[in-house]
Amino acid sequence: MRACIRFFVKCFVIGLYRAMCIVLPVNKKRIVFDSSLGKSYSGNPRHIFEYIVENGYQEKWECTWFYAKTPYPIPGDGYQFRYGRMRYLYYMATAKVWVFDCRQPSWLIKRKNCHYIQTWHGTPLKKLVLDMEDVFMKNESDIETYQSGFVKNVQIWDYLISQNPFSTVTFRRAFDYNKEMLEIGYPRNDILFSKNNEEDIRLLKRRLGLPRDKKILLYAPTFRDDEFAEKAGYKFSLGLSFDRLREALQDDYILIVKYHYLIMDYVDWFPYKGFIYHFDQSFDIAELFLVSDMLITDYSSVMFDYSILRRPMLFYAYDLEKYKNDLRGFYFDYEAEVPGPISTDTEELIRDIMSYDGDSYTERYDKFCEKYNAWDDGKASAKVVHLIEGLMKG
Repeated sequence: MRACIRFFVKCFVIGLYRAMCIVLPVNKKRIVFDSSLGKSYSGNPRHIFEYIVENGYQEKWECTWFYAKTPYPIPGDGYQFRYGRMRYLYYMATAKVWVFDCRQPSWLIKRKNCHYIQTWHGTPLKKLVLDMEDVFMKNESDIETYQSGFVKNVQIWDYLISQNPFSTVTFRRAFDYNKEMLEIGYPRNDILFSKNNEEDIRLLKRRLGLPRDKKILLYAPTFRDDEFAEKAGYKFSLGLSFDRLREALQDDYILIVKYHYLIMDYVDWFPYKGFIYHFDQSFDIAELFLVSDMLITDYSSVMFDYSILRRPMLFYAYDLEKYKNDLRGFYFDYEAEVPGPISTDTEELIRDIMSYDGDSYTERYDKFCEKYNAWDDGKASAKVVHLIEGLMKG
């Protein structure tokens, strides 16, 4: 019965949306945004949106942000509507410009005089779409269906942002993308240029409630494609002893935990109060980059963004062989290229944190930045808005 009801509701929603696309005119001043299908207020769409607000463009454009559960504390006087509801359908059907950072539902129609700017969400380390040999993701039945569905979705993108030459080549091949590539770096990284100073970092720490008398470790892992429960979503795979980290490091460090937007697990952080600070998807990770002294990650694309700051990075890859050989595979030699020590268990990670020697990674760090930060210059948001100005006139 429930399956029948869901099917009926989906058919009704699709029919209503398509009717709106036929009957309603496109609003030539309307832009819609979301990040992670409304699950967060962050990433490239956020920073493009905030550049619009800060530079007075809301006086001539109408900006709308979609959220998944509760509204976000967005600046300016833009609208916010719940993702997937009636007003979402209306604004999607009538917007002149879409700005998103991941795929949208396959049933959405992009109208002829609407423009879709796909910002994406990171330089790829893990193999993508047509480069993948198998798929383990939730709700994906087989690799052929996943690939064909993804490639079909890509065909409605008009613009795709790239962070570096490596991404341009990879996206074109892996996504079968043949339209305009915006080779401008990531808008979400503009803040790493404009706010990377003592005063702004001090103010950020105060706003986030972080102590100023300890060094800050940022732990930002990716998700594991095959680790999900049917109803709970992707799991937060620990693979790390937070008890042991606290015991060894709490005198000199605190730990910020920021996990991937796909991970739905709830972890009780209360026992670690005073040592672990958890920030959910309503917080922008670029701000957490700025306040941290070291990054701990695994196979996440955060490594490419964080390297702009030239701060220490440590790689906690407890399941490296499985991830590399069984799940996704990598686009480069992970062990040879990452600009920091690779740890495989908690004790090794603790030793790497306490004995980190930046000089031993200088050459590798230089090569890493040269390859992956080629186009980040702190002006990407302005370049996207300049593009939008032209589109609005068309």
